[in-house]
Parts: sequence; structure tokens; C-alpha cells
Amino acid sequence: MTRIFRSVSTYVALAVGLAGIGVILYAWRLPPFASAIETTENAYVRGQVTVIAPQLAGYIAEVAVQDFATVRQGQLLVRIDERIFQQRLDQARASLAAQHAALANSEQARHAAEARQRASEANVASAEAALRTAEANWGRIEPLRERGIVSQTNTDQSQQALDQAKAALTASHAAVDVARQDVQSAIVNKASLEAAVQGGEAAVHLAEIDLQNTRITAPQDGRLGEVSARLGQYVSAGTQLMALVPSQVWVIANFKETQLPGMRIGQKVGFTVDALRHARLTGTIERFSPAAGSEFSVIRPENATGNFVKIAQRVPVRIAIDPGQVLAERLSPGMSVVVSVDTAQR
Repeated sequence: MTRIFRSVSTYVALAVGLAGIGVILYAWRLPPFASAIETTENAYVRGQVTVIAPQLAGYIAEVAVQDFATVRQGQLLVRIDERIFQQRLDQARASLAAQHAALANSEQARHAAEARQRASEANVASAEAALRTAEANWGRIEPLRERGIVSQTNTDQSQQALDQAKAALTASHAAVDVARQDVQSAIVNKASLEAAVQGGEAAVHLAEIDLQNTRITAPQDGRLGEVSARLGQYVSAGTQLMALVPSQVWVIANFKETQLPGMRIGQKVGFTVDALRHARLTGTIERFSPAAGSEFSVIRPENATGNFVKIAQRVPVRIAIDPGQVLAERLSPGMSVVVSVDTAQR
């Protein structure tokens, strides 16, 4: 009887041991319980959450939306008091008008300088004619002076007229050079004023942009998060006012590196959503991360020092959600999901 009892106890202990080994093999998905379906709970819904912030400082004059509202692209969200920026735009436009007037005056000054140059050139021709006349008179008087026919007074007057004609011609040439320099100065001044006008136009455009930036609008369709902007609040550039969540979402599943063999782009994926009572949806592997998640961490692990314990790294996998699923419209960034991939599928 004792032998029988001992024999039964041995069989029970052996069965319990085998059952324990079977549980361990099943839990670790080891043969003969190995499966081609890879699953991870380290997966979340993601989306392009845009932080809405002003580009300039001022007091909030209007808050046109509320928390969690649905907005359209271009819809007004917040308006900053624009009075200062309107005055800056008016000032920039007035400065531009003054620069345009200075440019017009410069053009008029150039025309006047060119007219003076033509007048100086005409004076040169007149001085040359007067010099020829004086030289001709001197040519007639000089032989008569040598014979004593002409008085000394006439001789001196003729000599003086010749010298004056020569001096007038020299002065006329100098006046032409001065007029040419005036024309060149007007041309150079015009280029400077044109550059000033371009700078004034740029200042007007910048003032217009600042005025437009007082109206903060939605960059795309989506839903708002909590609106922190308050009427009368003073905000500076970069102050977070609210967040915009577009309708397009996807799933990021962080699989262990040992789970990746057999996965490829275009493979079908199934996942359940905790927030939807574990409702099952489908998707498609879109692409793999170029590196493990640890490579993108702020403090990267340094395995070259101290004791080393090998830890399976996780690689993010982006999964596109298949269209046409009604429950997909209820997905929001941050929701937890459980992803399963059948690596045996073709």
C-alpha cells in the first residue's frame, strides 16, 4: 500500500513539474508553444499636436474659441490688441511716402543738373566764338601797332579782349566739368534713395505682417485642447495659448528587437483600444524607426563601463490606421492600444 502511495505521489509531482515547465514555455512563447503572432502593449495612438502661440507680445483683446472646440483652417482663435501695430504700420507707410518724395526730388535734381550741363556746354561754344573774334581783332591790330598807325589804347583794349576771351573759355570748360559732376552726384544719390525706398517697403511689409499676426488663426482643421488664453492677459512671443489636434492619427508600437524578424512594410496589423472597451481595429505597417528608442533618449546608456546586463531594446513601428472604420474617428492621441502582428502572413 505504501509503495502504491509513493508511486502515485511521484506521478503527481512529475505531472506538476511538467505542468510548470509547460506554463513557462507558454509564457515565454518557446517551442512547442512558439507563435508567429507578435504582440506588444507598449503602443499608443499618436497625432500631430500643434501648440498655438503668438509671434508678438501684447494684451489679448478677444478669445473666440472654447475648450475642446472643433475649428476649421483659418478660423480666428485669439486676437491681440492691434492698436500699437496699426500705428507702426501707419508710421512705416508715412516714412515710405517721404522716401518716395525724396526719390522724386532726386530725379528732378538730376534733370536740373543735366540742363545746367547743356547750358555750360553752350557757354563753351559761345566762349570759343568770342575767342576767335578776339584773336581776329588782335591779328588785325598787331601789324598796325608795329607801324605806329594804331594808338596804344586800342592796342591795349584788343589785348585785354583776347585775354578775357581765353579766360572765359577756360571758365566755361570748368563749368562743364562741374555740371557733369553734379549729374553724377544726382545719379549716385538716386541709387541711395532707391535703396532707402526698398528698405521702407520692407518695413511696411513687416508692419503688415505684425498687424496680421495679431489675429491668431487655426493652421488646419482639428480640435482644440484646453484654452489657456484669457481676455486681457498679457502674452509674449512663444506663450502657449492652446493646442490643436488634427483628425489624422496613427499608432506607434514599440516592439522588442527580438520581435522584429518577419515584420515588413505593408503587413496587416490588428490592435485593440483600451478606451473603446478593447474594440479591435486594423492597420498597416507604414515604416520602421531608423534606430532603437534608447538612441533618441536625452541621457543615452553607456554600456562601455561597469557591469553589463543585456536588455532587449525596443524599436518604434509606425502603423497607419485603415480607413473606413467607424471607431477610428473616436481615436485620440495618447490612447493606449495593444498591437498584434502575424509575422507568418505574406
